[in-house]
Amino acid sequence: MGWAKLKFRRKFAKIAPGLGAKSEETSLDSDERHVKTLKHIRSAIAVISRNTPWESKCMVQAMAGMQMLERRGISSTLYLGTARDEHGKLIAHAWLRSGSMYVSGHEVMNQFVVVEKFAKHARRAG
Repeated sequence: MGWAKLKFRRKFAKIAPGLGAKSEETSLDSDERHVKTLKHIRSAIAVISRNTPWESKCMVQAMAGMQMLERRGISSTLYLGTARDEHGKLIAHAWLRSGSMYVSGHEVMNQFVVVEKFAKHARRAG
């Protein structure tokens, strides 16, 4: 989470290339071998983000989750969305999906319109 927080302090244009293939999505097909790992990472993100001495909001959570999945060779897609709050102010949200499972930010994702997505494809062995 600390890595993602530090990285997110940079301009988005600098971190975007590291998020994966712009405007692409990974497969919605689930790999049953990864379900336990995905649930563990989702739980870890939730617990850690509540207990950091800094604010770990949606983008930091999604970036941290993407990094955790990448280290394990698991594909994921990070979504960025926007909406208007009750006062008409533009707000943003980020969430992370791997296969058919949402790893972070899924609680409110339906309130946002996707404006960009980044696919991080699993590394191929060999």
